Amino acid sequence: MSQFLAPQIVFLKQGTDTSQGKGQLISNINACQAVGDIVRSTLGPRGMDKLIHDDRGKVTISNDGATIVKLLEIVHPAAKTLVDI
Repeated sequence: MSQFLAPQIVFLKQGTDTSQGKGQLISNINACQAVGDIVRSTLGPRGMDKLIHDDRGKVTISNDGATIVKLLEIVHPAAKTLVDI
């Protein structure tokens, strides 16, 4: 029983944000909705192509959602988890 009462010890990298609560929940929802909005216009019979231009000058045109989200540089943890799924 005492193992359930022990405090959790979590090691984080220096500079890691440990936000909690309603604000963080809203941030996670907004980040995932942004990824969904990017991919949404490529879906369906009237799906449009996306032109992605990266910082090295490479240009990619695709209407494949998986390709598009792989090319994006997503830094938000919740959105990155959504992309990895």
